[in-house]
Amino acid sequence: MIDKGLDNIYQLFTRTRRNTENIIKTAPVGICITDPDGCFEMVNAAYCHFYGYSEEELLGKHFSMMIAPADRDALTRRHDEFIKGDSIQDFRQECEVRDKQGDVHTIIAEAARIEGDDGRPRQLTFIVDITERKQLEERLKQANERLDHLAHRDELTGLFNRRAGLQRLGEEEQRSKRYGNALSIAIFDLDSFKAINDTYGHGIGDDVLREVTALVGQTLRSTDIQMRLGGEEFLIIMPEVDTQAAERAMERVCEAIADARFTCQQIHVTVSAGVACYAETIHRCILDRADGAMYRAKEAGGNRVVVA
Repeated sequence: MIDKGLDNIYQLFTRTRRNTENIIKTAPVGICITDPDGCFEMVNAAYCHFYGYSEEELLGKHFSMMIAPADRDALTRRHDEFIKGDSIQDFRQECEVRDKQGDVHTIIAEAARIEGDDGRPRQLTFIVDITERKQLEERLKQANERLDHLAHRDELTGLFNRRAGLQRLGEEEQRSKRYGNALSIAIFDLDSFKAINDTYGHGIGDDVLREVTALVGQTLRSTDIQMRLGGEEFLIIMPEVDTQAAERAMERVCEAIADARFTCQQIHVTVSAGVACYAETIHRCILDRADGAMYRAKEAGGNRVVVA
C-alpha cells in the first residue's frame, strides 16, 4: 500500500512538472531559465521569437549577449548575486536589449529563483516588451516640451515671449526687493526696421531679428535674460547689475550690432536702448522708465543708450 501511494505521488509530481514545462513553453510572454553561470538552460518559443534566435542558437550561451553593452557588467553581477542569495523573487527592472538584427528594444524583466534537477539554483526570467509604450511616452514628452516651448518662447527668435518675460521680470523685482540686490533692465529697438522690411522683404527682416538677438546674447552675460516684447522691440533683464554697469553693457551691444553686417544681404543695423534700474522708492514702473529712455535715444538719432 505504501509503495502504491508513493508511486501515485511520484506520477502526480511528474505530471505536474510536465504540465509546468508545457505552460512555460507555450506561454505568450518570453521566458528563459539560466544556470548558476548565467547560461541559457531553457528558452520558450516567445523568447526566441522576440529576439529572433532559434533555441539551438541560445542554449548554452550567456544571457548577456542580449543586453546592451553598457549594461552587461551590471546585470551579470545582479544575476550572480540573485543566484547566490536567499530571495525567491528579484525586483522588476526595465532595461534595453538587442535582438539578432541589432535592433534595440525596451523590456520589463522579472525573475524568480528556482531549483534545478541537480539541486543548484536557477533564475527563471519573464520578459515583457514595452518598446512601443516607451516610444509613445517619448513622443508625449516631446509634444509636452514643444507645447511648453510655444507657451513661453517667441517662435521666431526662440527668446522668452512677452508673457513669460514679464513674469520673469516680476520674479526678479521681488528677488531684488527681498535681498536688496541691484536690478537693471534695458529695452532696445532696431532703428528704421520698417525700411529693412520694405527694401528686402519680411523674410529677410525676420532673419535680421534672429541674427541680431543671437549677437546680443553672445555679447551679454549668460545670466542676463533677453526676451521679445513684440515686433522689433526687446527687453533685457540684468540681475545684480547697477545702472552704470547696465549702461556699459548696452553700449557694448550697440557697438557690436553697428559693427556687424547681417544676412546674406550684408545689412547694416543699429539699435536704440533705454536703461532703467529697479528702485523700491520709485513708484513708476521700471518698464515705463526704460521705454521712455529708449524713445529719447531714438529722438536723439538712434544708435545710442539713454539712462532713465
